[in-house]
Amino acid sequence: MNQYIKKILTARVYDVSHETPLDRAATLSVRTGNEVYLKREDLQPVFSFKCRGAYNRIFNLVQAQPDLAGVVCASAGNHAQGVALAARELKLHSVIVMPQTTPRIKVDAVVALGGEAILHGDSYDDAFAHACEIESETGYPFIHPFDDPDTIAGQGTVGVELCRQMPAEMDVVFMPVGGGGLAAGVSVLMKYLRPEVRMIGVEPVDAASMQQSLAAGERVTLPHVGIFADGVAVKCPGKETFRVCRETLDEVITVTVDEMCAAIKDVFDDTRTLMEPAGALSVAGLKKYAQREALQNAHLVAVTSGANINFDRLRHVSERAEVGEQREALLAVTIPERPGSFRHFCEALGPRNVTEFNYRYADPGRANVFVGVQLTDGQPEREGLINTLEQADFVVRDLTDNEVAKLHVRHMVGGRAPDVQNERLFRFEFPERPGALATFLNSMGRDWNITLFHYRNHGAAFGRVLVGMQVADAEGLQIFLDKLGYSYWSEDDNLAYQAFL
Repeated sequence: MNQYIKKILTARVYDVSHETPLDRAATLSVRTGNEVYLKREDLQPVFSFKCRGAYNRIFNLVQAQPDLAGVVCASAGNHAQGVALAARELKLHSVIVMPQTTPRIKVDAVVALGGEAILHGDSYDDAFAHACEIESETGYPFIHPFDDPDTIAGQGTVGVELCRQMPAEMDVVFMPVGGGGLAAGVSVLMKYLRPEVRMIGVEPVDAASMQQSLAAGERVTLPHVGIFADGVAVKCPGKETFRVCRETLDEVITVTVDEMCAAIKDVFDDTRTLMEPAGALSVAGLKKYAQREALQNAHLVAVTSGANINFDRLRHVSERAEVGEQREALLAVTIPERPGSFRHFCEALGPRNVTEFNYRYADPGRANVFVGVQLTDGQPEREGLINTLEQADFVVRDLTDNEVAKLHVRHMVGGRAPDVQNERLFRFEFPERPGALATFLNSMGRDWNITLFHYRNHGAAFGRVLVGMQVADAEGLQIFLDKLGYSYWSEDDNLAYQAFL
């Protein structure tokens, strides 16, 4: 720990970074009943804290190797921009390998900072492998996004500023966790200077590699991670970051996509700034922790780590924010197919605002209604509404937390197909690049029939696709899925599918 404290206190970061403000979040403070502060790392020149660690690492390399000509890294966004900025400042050539699925706005940002952007593969792993090849060919050192002591020390300067900006009462600090560089740097510094402060890491529930590693006592590699918060979509924490976090983090908690979207809206309400999903991760964790612990009048700090969000992703964020704030319930309700049923159903809903209402004919005796209802009192009101509808003799299924319902069914015009035999339903993630659909179709069995297909572009690196297929050959289906190589989930038993499709 003493070695890290020295490295953090002597870290060279302010040639390209600046001390970011610690702002009180007035609206969040009132809503949570605590004093909430945001450490605004989204205000760095590259709109992310990553320039701190990248510059400190590259600066130290230059001191050790004065004749260094260039550096190489693999990244899909924020680290890429940090490396490009640091290399430009230190007059080095930077080669940045990015997946082909990287949004153009991030590629253009790297080029604008003087980096040589190379697009390779569909994932970070593909880009990393190619960057390693370039490292061998050029002799340029590889700049790891998190698993290096100099990088960790650079990120740790956030903690130095926190201690100076909030010298009095500070109860809990929340930090996003991907590979663990920021969490390791800040927590090791805080545990040395302010050991009474609890240090909480926050991860997406579908990318909780640090949480699972800490629980197992060793690094765990996840088979798949969610890509909504791409800045923290890491399958395995770093070796060094895990070693440090195991000693200094008090806890790692997880949050859902909906909770991240709600946090993006919360930060916007307080600052009029739009966070990227990973940037709002700590705020989502703060809210969840404060509710779980029933905190009142505590002093809570969330590090808002980045604001590199694509504008076209905002549609998806706004759709999910209401659910994340528990301000909307999504329900599947079965009503009798007879005159007056709709009126009776609407009377049972009461004076609530209906956000969505979809109906498809099911059979002569019943109808299934997909309805969105605005809430003012979160889960208790949702449970009360469901109870009210059931007492009115309606069959109700709660789809508020159903991914297929939220991503696909609510946007589809369709219905049940009673004559379709041997239908299988799968949810896929396709890489957002030309040829992805052709690869899918060419891999299918020739005698299979697509019975359902739904896709919406959410501005992410991967498209979300719902596919129904008539397949009688289970063995051939599994061979197809394995060969295809796309992430997939079987949804044959999904309630939303059974009710509406």
